[in-house]
Amino acid sequence: MTGYEVRPDVETVTLLGARVTVTGAAALLAAAQDGPVELLAGGDFPAPVREVRCTVRADSRDGRQVHRFEAYLRADAPLPGAGLFALGLAGPVGLLLAQRLAARGGDGPAAAVGRVAAEAGRRLGLRPAGAALAEAPRDQAGRTVLRVAEEAGLRPEVSHDDGGTVRVRAEVPSAEVTPAHLTAMLGVVLQTVRELAGDTPEPTLLRGRSYTVGQRAAAAAPRSAAVTLDQVGGLADVVARFREVAVSFRHPQAMARWGARRPQGILLYGPPGTGKTMLARALANEIGADFVEIRTPEILDKYLGGSERNIKRIFREARRYRRPTVMLFDEFDSIISYAGAGGDAASQAVNAVAGIFKQEMNTLIEENPDVIVVATTNFPQRVDASLTRSGRFDLKIAIPAPDESGRAEILAKMIRELIDRHERPGFRMFAADVDPAALAADTPGLTGADLREVLRRVQLAKALREATEGAPPAPISQDDLREAVAGLRRG
Repeated sequence: MTGYEVRPDVETVTLLGARVTVTGAAALLAAAQDGPVELLAGGDFPAPVREVRCTVRADSRDGRQVHRFEAYLRADAPLPGAGLFALGLAGPVGLLLAQRLAARGGDGPAAAVGRVAAEAGRRLGLRPAGAALAEAPRDQAGRTVLRVAEEAGLRPEVSHDDGGTVRVRAEVPSAEVTPAHLTAMLGVVLQTVRELAGDTPEPTLLRGRSYTVGQRAAAAAPRSAAVTLDQVGGLADVVARFREVAVSFRHPQAMARWGARRPQGILLYGPPGTGKTMLARALANEIGADFVEIRTPEILDKYLGGSERNIKRIFREARRYRRPTVMLFDEFDSIISYAGAGGDAASQAVNAVAGIFKQEMNTLIEENPDVIVVATTNFPQRVDASLTRSGRFDLKIAIPAPDESGRAEILAKMIRELIDRHERPGFRMFAADVDPAALAADTPGLTGADLREVLRRVQLAKALREATEGAPPAPISQDDLREAVAGLRRG
C-alpha cells in the first residue's frame, strides 16, 4: 500500500507521568506552512490550571523561515503577591522567567520581581544565577525536560501577565524542524503545568493523565463543512491551483504592490460525483472564507421579472460582504443556460437572467475583491461562452472522473478520515488487510461520490449487525469493501 497508507504515524510517549499520543507529527509540521496548527487544546489539567493551548506555525524572522511554537496557559487568579512565585512557577520554567525579568534591568516592578525571584531560587537551591540547566534545580524531571529541549535546539522563552496567563515560546529553523522538537515543546508545556500546579520534584499530578496531539479539531463538524484541500484526492493539479488562489487572498499587500488581480470567477465542469461542490467548500476553508451557496430556487421565479430581481439582490448582498466569501452557483447551467436564441417568453426570461449575471460579474471584483464566484456544471456545453469568458470566469477547470491512482488516493483519504473520526482505544474500524490500491483496481469508472457510497454501505451494514447481535462485528475488511462495490454496480 505504498503511498496509500490509511493509518498515519502514531507515537505514544510518556512525558512527566502523562501519556501523550502524537498523530502524524511530520504532517502537522508540514501543515504549519499554511497557518497555525493546533497541537494541544483542552484536556484535563490539575488546578489551578484551567486552560492550555499550544500551536505551531511557520513564519519569517530576520529573513529566514522558522517554525514558531507558542503555548498559552491560563491559571486561576494568582495568590496574593506578585510575580512568578505568586503563580507557583518556582521550578526550572519559573527560573527561566526569573532570568528573563532580571535581565531587563532597571528599577521597574518587573525587574524587581525578577531579582527577588532569582535570589529566592538561589537560596532555595533551585538554580544559581547563570548556572547551566545541567547544574540545577532539584526537580530532576523538570530539569531533564528543559535539557532535552536545549539539546534539540529548542530554547524556550517564558513570560506572564498579572491575569494568570503564562506564555511559552520557542523557534526552530524550518529547514531543521523535526517531530522531536514538537515532542520537546510539549514536554516544556507540561512542565509549566506542573509548576503552576505546585507539583513535587517528582511528577505526581500528571501521572495517569492522557493527552492527544494532532487529532483534527473539526472532527466533530459535519464533513461538508469541515472539508479541506488536504482531503481532496486524485486532483493534485486542481488542488495546486486552488492553493494559489488561497495565497492571493492571504497576501493582499503583495497583490497590491504588483497591481495583480486574483481570479474573480472559477468554473468547474465535469461528470456528476467528481467533487466539484466539495472543492468549492474546501477552497472556502483554505482561504478562511465564508461559504454562500446559491441554489436554483433562490433565483428562478415563475413570475415575470422575479428571476431578474433575485439575481440583482444576490449580487447586491455580495457587494456588502465584509469578510472573504466564496459564493457558489451550483448546477450553473440550470440557472442561466441559454443558447442565445429563441423568441418565446421562457427563452427571453432565461436570456434576461444571463444578461444581468454578466453585468453583475463585470463590476463585482472592483466593488468587493474579497468575493470569489465559483460555478459548477455537469454540462458546460449548455453555458454560453460569453458568460464564462476571461474577466468573468478567469479559471475554467475540468474535473474528470478519477483514474486508478486517483481512486486509490481518494479511498485512502476517505478511510483515513473515518479512522480519525471514529476509532477509539478498544474499537478498530478497518482491518489490517484493507488496501486502497487493490480496491482502486477493482473500481474502474467509479467517481469519488461512488466510493463514498461504498463506504457508507459497509458502515451501515456493520452498524446494523451490531444493533441486531448486540456486539461489534469484525472490522471492515477488503472483502467487505469488494462486496459493497459489487452491490453498488448491481444498483
